[in-house]
Amino acid sequence: MPIELELLPDAATAARRAASLIAERARAALRERGRFLLALSGGSTPLPMFDALAREPLPSEGIEIFQVDERVAPEGDAARNWTHIEQRLCVPAGLPAAQLHPMPATMEQPETAAEAYARTLEERAGRPPVLDLVHLGLGNDGHTASLFPGDAAVDIDQHWTAATGDHNGHRRITLTLPVLSGARSILWLVCGADKAAMLARLLAADAGIPAGRVSQASARIIADEAAGSALRSAARSSH
Repeated sequence: MPIELELLPDAATAARRAASLIAERARAALRERGRFLLALSGGSTPLPMFDALAREPLPSEGIEIFQVDERVAPEGDAARNWTHIEQRLCVPAGLPAAQLHPMPATMEQPETAAEAYARTLEERAGRPPVLDLVHLGLGNDGHTASLFPGDAAVDIDQHWTAATGDHNGHRRITLTLPVLSGARSILWLVCGADKAAMLARLLAADAGIPAGRVSQASARIIADEAAGSALRSAARSSH
């Protein structure tokens, strides 16, 4: 079954739609299982989504927030994904600290931090960990989470987390492909013309990029028109 794709006019509309979908999944999970385990990616694209999700009328009880990946940097540093997740979602939504699970990426040894986070995942989401929804982004090099082309972390399949090499000045901690693919639901938010070529490869499940190796069985992509421009060009050229 092909991955679901929604193309929306612009990034702001895509962000609101993504937040609405997450809220829908949260309500369903809370009804069915009494909790909702959500893992969020970082970067600039999802920031408006965090803002919109904080405004959704959701109960604070039962929603637990995890991270897909994190840069190794001091606590509160603007480079850390958690800084923005906390400021733009967790605090405005009034989520209790006990339900928040930031990656301990302030540790000197990223490998030790990754192992610690794997234990947190097992404690909260089982073994193997099953998250209710994983939000992913797409890099213009085809990376997702902090699984970059050529990094050894892409091929790890016996661990839930991994430490990566240096990318753009930071080592990172990331969930691995087995955890991403094992989620009950995957939501991609892809915006910007610089993502157009990689979005086409993602839709084709191109295993030549890390993003293309994530399971598409329970996945949906929400993208803006700019990111979908290569798809429209391909459709026109085929007629």
